[in-house]
Amino acid sequence: MPHEIEVEQYLGCLTNALDAVSQAVFVHDSSGTLIFDNAAARDLGAARHEEAGLMRAIEEAIASGRAGRFKDRSFSIFGPPRRDFSIRTRPASPERQHIVVTVIEDLTIRNQLDTIRRDFVANVSHELRTPIGALGLLAETLAFEEDPKVRQRLANRIQNEAFRVSKIIDDLLDLSRIESEGASQQADIDFVELVTEVLDQAAPAAELAGVSLQFELSGSNFMYHGDKRQLRSALANLVDNSIKYSEKESSVNLELTRTPSTIEISVIDHGIGIPQKDLERIFERFYRVDQARSRQTGGTGLGLSIVRHAVGNHNGVVEVESREGSGSTFRIVLPTKGEEQK
Repeated sequence: MPHEIEVEQYLGCLTNALDAVSQAVFVHDSSGTLIFDNAAARDLGAARHEEAGLMRAIEEAIASGRAGRFKDRSFSIFGPPRRDFSIRTRPASPERQHIVVTVIEDLTIRNQLDTIRRDFVANVSHELRTPIGALGLLAETLAFEEDPKVRQRLANRIQNEAFRVSKIIDDLLDLSRIESEGASQQADIDFVELVTEVLDQAAPAAELAGVSLQFELSGSNFMYHGDKRQLRSALANLVDNSIKYSEKESSVNLELTRTPSTIEISVIDHGIGIPQKDLERIFERFYRVDQARSRQTGGTGLGLSIVRHAVGNHNGVVEVESREGSGSTFRIVLPTKGEEQK
């Protein structure tokens, strides 16, 4: 009897352990009878309509295993959103070839991360190759140029390209820090002062572009507890983009609004706007709506990614409304923390 109790306890522990893993595990005998399934497998068993195809693929894999053909398969649900799975069948043991163990793993997040990593490396390489290639060509030309005016123009171009490389690296470091740290350096922030600081910093660029900056308040008590450096970076990027993509003699309007549960900052421009097809992708790293204009203005394609992560670190959201040719409105919505924010 003690031995039976020990076996029962062991099987209970094994069942609990398999219920804890994220992979779905099925065990069938040679007749196809289900001997065991863990919690993840039971969830798949209650599959929704769009997952019916996955269950058919699993059943086919089990049938192949019962016939002695054990192999790995892959299956994708194209969604949206797309989901990717691996299906592996194995015998329970060399002595128990008739017992089929089937393991299903959801590879969606892993594949998405692999895709993001590949795209990131490719984009960084491309973004750096262009200015570095230009630097080499300009330096070679400068070495053999005797006209002082041409030499000065080439030197200015080299300086601009070097600044562009430096800006890409700075934005990459800024984005990496924001992603890894979260909102780590929190303190009380007066948002009126924060917006004023950002506008003062952006004023020279706005004057050079022929764009006026306007600031309006709605409500009172704009104190907030958060990471000032991250929020300043987010707001500065939105203002900088609005200036770059506005036409001369237009305006960029900032509206700061206090509601009972949020602080909202809207950055409104009257520039070229964003096509509907691009709205879902503008927060991706290096994604540009207007490639030529972005390169001309020195944009790195990382600004809106920085905005999204900085705001997300404060449990906020970034909303965007835009129509091509009619300007854009970006709105940061930050939840306040009740009495702590008062």
